[in-house]
Amino acid sequence: MELIKHECGVAMIRLLKPLSYYKEKYGSELYGLDKLYLLMEKEHNRGQEAAGIGCVKLDVPPGQEYIFRERAEGSDAIPEIFAAAHRRIADSVAEGTDISAAPYVGEVYMGHLRYSTTGRSGINYVHPFMRRNNWSSRNMLLCGNFNMTNVEEIFNSIIAKGQHPRLYADTFILLEQLGHGLDRENERLYRIHKDAGLSGLELSHAIARDLNVSNVLKNCAPVWDGGYVICGIVGNGDMWAMRDPNGIRPAFYYRDEEIVVVASERPVIQTAFNLVAEDVKELAPGDALVVDRDGTSRIDHILPAGRNAKCSFERIYFSRGSDQDIYNERKMLGRKLVDPVLEAIGHDIDNTVFSFIPNTAEVAFYGLMAGVEDYLIKSKISAIHRLSEEGALTDDNIAGVLRRRVRREKVAIKDIKLRTFIAESSVRNDLATHVYDITYGSIHPGDNLVVIDDSIVRGTTLRQSIIRILDRLHPRKMVIVSSSPQVRFPDCYGIDMSRMGEFIAFKAAMALLEEKGMHHVIEEVYRKCKDQDSLPKDEVPNYVKAIYAPFSDQEVAAKIAELLTPSEIHAEVEIVYQTVAEMHEAIPNHPGDWYFTGDYPTPGGNRLVNKAFVNYYEGRVSARN
Repeated sequence: MELIKHECGVAMIRLLKPLSYYKEKYGSELYGLDKLYLLMEKEHNRGQEAAGIGCVKLDVPPGQEYIFRERAEGSDAIPEIFAAAHRRIADSVAEGTDISAAPYVGEVYMGHLRYSTTGRSGINYVHPFMRRNNWSSRNMLLCGNFNMTNVEEIFNSIIAKGQHPRLYADTFILLEQLGHGLDRENERLYRIHKDAGLSGLELSHAIARDLNVSNVLKNCAPVWDGGYVICGIVGNGDMWAMRDPNGIRPAFYYRDEEIVVVASERPVIQTAFNLVAEDVKELAPGDALVVDRDGTSRIDHILPAGRNAKCSFERIYFSRGSDQDIYNERKMLGRKLVDPVLEAIGHDIDNTVFSFIPNTAEVAFYGLMAGVEDYLIKSKISAIHRLSEEGALTDDNIAGVLRRRVRREKVAIKDIKLRTFIAESSVRNDLATHVYDITYGSIHPGDNLVVIDDSIVRGTTLRQSIIRILDRLHPRKMVIVSSSPQVRFPDCYGIDMSRMGEFIAFKAAMALLEEKGMHHVIEEVYRKCKDQDSLPKDEVPNYVKAIYAPFSDQEVAAKIAELLTPSEIHAEVEIVYQTVAEMHEAIPNHPGDWYFTGDYPTPGGNRLVNKAFVNYYEGRVSARN
């Protein structure tokens, strides 16, 4: 319902056969480029602000280009960059160049889809980033799905080595750090082969052949704090993709005798290469998939695996629901909500209509409906037993019991996204109320109406649109259901949820503190957050938890319902949230829950949530003054 800008998408391809092989078997030397396009289009959900691709050609004679990059901004960036690549290929062929020697026709590919999570935009921030050098083994393309929480620490570490980064942003700083590590690896090999009597191109080729990017990663990665999948291609043709030791951000791969593929989601690879789920492997936390210049691939352990903090919100909201495990998990999230939903409607199924907010909550709706139907079956069995005990087991009475159905309707319809170029804010707000439309006559006036959504983060669309339009159907009671728990804490690992004041759960807790005369709690949290800089990073706790500590989940949910219900609404409105415990049962293998609990998997998370509270508090005080 609410658009949350989230982590980026990555895709990598390494062709293991000569280009002529793909021409003969698949009909085109552009097999790799075409597959990269398909991977990126299937991951388009992960980034719609910008996109970029990179390509490295192998065994190119000196004096000819072998590294290519194309980047673009905007929602049409993917077709734009691939159209540009195809134009360059066509122009080169028209000039008489063999297609196998044309730009973007190579053996190693990289693709990236971007959502900015730091407020920075512009083509200079679009991946892949490129490092240039006259030695092929010192060139590098870099992209990733990541956000580092300790940019200052990494920045200072490379400054201490004498480097002078030109921009203060995590991607630029990582490029400098990894580039320095790549230089050191080149120098190590240079000394070895120089001492062995090699020189000139023979020396250069030996370095390119023996380069070990795992050494580079092992030297650079220990200082990283964050959630990340970092991908790189060296100019010699080496390729890698590394995942953070807590597994916060996702990465999957596939390899056979023809190809090695990396992507952010499993079904993307399945679809692009017609595979079953078991063919596609998950990259383990702390590991790197490395493909050497000669095409040999391996999994290297770069960092020790930390605690399992694979992102649960990834499963609830971000990833494609076509993944078989995610589909089943989302259904189970809906089923886990049956008891609180039935309680909210007084178990009155006959006078309740069930629906969902299109389109992301549809799978959870199926799970909820399956659970409600199971409850109704038990209710029917009990009713028939009562009829039998009363001696009223007639065909008409049995038919009356069997006719009871769970009433489900498509109540809400997602309408076209209206333009917001109109200047007057009042008109813009009025347009916002029409993002969704309703199916008139889908419920009877006086019915209960249950609608499930995947998450309620900011609540803006609920207040401005959903609750208002659903009230036009004249329900007696409206129950808004969230398949995820209350989002209480910001993310700092690559999702655009960084500002405390945006969360409706935080607003509700702050309002409760003020109402109950507990302003001292707010002041105490602010003081502790403000003083955190005096503590070592590993000893900084999440002080913001204290904001929620005095209240039950139900109290916060009731206050959220109050804050999100416009004064003119006639229906009673209740909001039901998933519990953290039930979420973990539904999604057992992805326990990362810092959005809901504040239990950040890395020290940088605690430091940044405290900083987010300081920014909120000082901004609020400044606004009041």
